[in-house]
Amino acid sequence: MGKTLFEKVWDAHAVRQLANGQTQLLIGTHLIHEVTSPQAFAMLRDLGLKVKFPRRTFATVDHIVPTDKFEEPYADPLADAMIKELRKNCAQFGVTFFDRSTGRQGIVHIIGPELGITQPGTTIACGDSHTSTHGAFGAIAFGIGTTQVRDVLATQTMAIGKLKVRRINVDGHLRPGVYAKDVILHIIRKLGVNGGTGFAYEYGGEVFDRFSMEERMTVCNMSIEGGARVGYVNPDQKTFDFLNGRPYSPKGADWNKAVERWKSFASDRDATYDDVVRFKAEDIEPTVTWGINPGQAVFVSENIPTLAEVPESDKAITQEALEHMKFEPGSPIKGKKIDVAFLGSCTNGRLSDFQEAAKFLQGHKVAPGVKAIAVPGSQVVAILCHDLGIDKIFQEAGFEWRDAGCSMCLAMNPDKLVGDQLCASSSNRNFKGRQGSVTGRTLLMSPVMVVAAAVTGKVADPREVFHS
Repeated sequence: MGKTLFEKVWDAHAVRQLANGQTQLLIGTHLIHEVTSPQAFAMLRDLGLKVKFPRRTFATVDHIVPTDKFEEPYADPLADAMIKELRKNCAQFGVTFFDRSTGRQGIVHIIGPELGITQPGTTIACGDSHTSTHGAFGAIAFGIGTTQVRDVLATQTMAIGKLKVRRINVDGHLRPGVYAKDVILHIIRKLGVNGGTGFAYEYGGEVFDRFSMEERMTVCNMSIEGGARVGYVNPDQKTFDFLNGRPYSPKGADWNKAVERWKSFASDRDATYDDVVRFKAEDIEPTVTWGINPGQAVFVSENIPTLAEVPESDKAITQEALEHMKFEPGSPIKGKKIDVAFLGSCTNGRLSDFQEAAKFLQGHKVAPGVKAIAVPGSQVVAILCHDLGIDKIFQEAGFEWRDAGCSMCLAMNPDKLVGDQLCASSSNRNFKGRQGSVTGRTLLMSPVMVVAAAVTGKVADPREVFHS
């Protein structure tokens, strides 16, 4: 009987079965950043331990960096202390650190693939829940907590229970104006924010076959928002073409050997799954969240649900969301006035995101009263955007063009909402307080829908804004 990619990678990295039923799993690549690693390094020092395989660990700084200021010290003393602590830890333990001075700094889930560190058939761990992003390359990638960061630093292994595998097929053709972000928001809306608990999601079907690697990353990135700790796509020629020539990709004769090995990890045709779910691409429209979790989403043409329209089990969270968002039940999501437009994050801060958004933004102006910021996911993305003139298109439209970082995706740097501002955001979480104000409100959407909202000053259907 055939195996899934998940089973093959798991079996190839299993060290032993533990008494509690978990598996001690070898972690091929460990990615760290400034937020969840300091305590882990401190525990290593307390225990007198070293990093087991420093060459398998890579560090960057992303969460806390100001995107409008490069020089140090930072105004926030805690942020300033964190980057210095990471710098010190990497130097002491021999870990490669993509500091801001290297030209390779950026969000951890963007620089891994960008540098060729993320490779098919491997296991990857990082102290960040959106580590599932790396599954776009056929890797099994886990978000882990600080204690597990310590474990991986000390042993290059971690204890974890084996997941079931759900195959999610999306077949057909996406309609114009519908993007990878709409696909994953639709999947989460239909399967629920807890629907993937205990599962790894294997994405496939005609839409994923056609998707670029960056589109696959967008979908895998948000697997965790649907409860799935792991999301992946089987590696194919697009995967290999993307990785070929990257700084950490195999070179010369090793490249051909690596490709043959990577191909062998793809799920077998006769693999069996614990569950299979199918979606038709034609059924998906531009999608936007209206509530306080990514599953509370509607098509831009739909109305915000009323309490009478949701299952009894969802009424409490629906009521809480309506009160926080200050939305009238049953009212259209389209036309809601926004205060802020944010384009960036590990979900949608890559070159193709800015290219697609710039294509529609060119010649338009940000609406009066809207604060609009564009934040490349990495220094490499920023350079490529500059070379293509994309940064100028955003600036001429009225966007602030910033340095690489997590920025307004989360509230750990100076980019924050103020009061109850409503933000059209290409990020991945719309939890209360996520963007820095306890009363701030977040609407998740695709990059093109963000620029449509920026130029109209309200939630808008990009197909109407840019094709009228």
